[in-house]
Amino acid sequence: MDFDFTEEQRLLKDSVDRLIADRYEFEARKKIMAEPDGWSRDIWAQYAELGLLGLPFEERHGGFGGGPVETMLVMEAFGRGLVLEPYLATVILGGGLIRAAGTEEQQAALLPQIAGGKLLLAFAHVERQSRYDLFDVATTAKPSGGGWVLDGAKSVVLHGDCADKILVSARLSGNRRDRDGIGLFLVDAKADGVARRGYPTQDGLRAAEITLSGAKAEAVLGEPGRALPVMERVVDEAIAALSAESVGLLASMQELTVEYLKTRKQFGVTIGSFQALQHRAVDMFVSVEQARSMALFANVMVSETDAAERARAMSAAKVQIGRSGKHVGEEAIQLHGGIGMTMEYKVGHYFKRQTMIDLMFGTADEHLAKLARMGGLFGAAKAA
Repeated sequence: MDFDFTEEQRLLKDSVDRLIADRYEFEARKKIMAEPDGWSRDIWAQYAELGLLGLPFEERHGGFGGGPVETMLVMEAFGRGLVLEPYLATVILGGGLIRAAGTEEQQAALLPQIAGGKLLLAFAHVERQSRYDLFDVATTAKPSGGGWVLDGAKSVVLHGDCADKILVSARLSGNRRDRDGIGLFLVDAKADGVARRGYPTQDGLRAAEITLSGAKAEAVLGEPGRALPVMERVVDEAIAALSAESVGLLASMQELTVEYLKTRKQFGVTIGSFQALQHRAVDMFVSVEQARSMALFANVMVSETDAAERARAMSAAKVQIGRSGKHVGEEAIQLHGGIGMTMEYKVGHYFKRQTMIDLMFGTADEHLAKLARMGGLFGAAKAA
């Protein structure tokens, strides 16, 4: 298998790397975080100009027809820069759901707006009792006047405070934890019956608590009652994208730590001259490369049509990314000493973001248990 990038992919990587290096220097990021939205609309417009917001969409919808590898390149660069903009919420999750479940008319109306930077989306799926289960849905959807009315509450909606429209999972029928009977609805964030409370998350991004009280949905995506498989597929795509972002984070932490070992002096010599610390730096590098391999595996497998095989791959990637993230993050903080704990130094912010990524869509421990229940990564092959 050829793992080399194409010329177009190399050009994409170079252009995104340059943009992040230019706009996301650490002190500049602090200023961006202080903006009213918690991220920069000016930089968002630059993403649109570069075609990043339409990267996964077809050309007929204003996109560039990119695949998982192109998304991986962008997300790794975003990880290195600790990017704050709602790319995951709007393009990967929101755009992914519309692309997967929307009608041709819905795609034609919404995807070009996303690609042009004119529409922000959020995916509201977490509920207080649901933990990591997409099918645990208590929010209800009831038919009313030819449409649907939603009642319920959603928690930790990524960038839900600034979204123009919200994609909401709601139950049409069945018990709270039934896999059937779930629908996906598009709701105007400013509609009557929609209340939002925004707040910053530990990694510097934004989220919101959203309450729906008789909120009327603009549209239903896909077949009502059968939205779960679509949601699971798009979440798998998000896990692959987050794996790539983690690689950018971990590689940056490892590089910062090695540079610090080369400059910090103790007992009259650089601490990097101590063999024990050299060994720890090498172990960090190994963890980064293990994460990189699994992120690549996840992005290769994200197009797999067999949902079970795809789920195995995403869980395996989540396990390794979580383990590597914990190891690299803890070593980076400890080898930096006190400075690694401060808000003024970048390495702690990397570790915070990595910790939040581990929590999204299930921790490493959660996915290890899930993988065990499925018989391991190659369980299906062994059974055959």
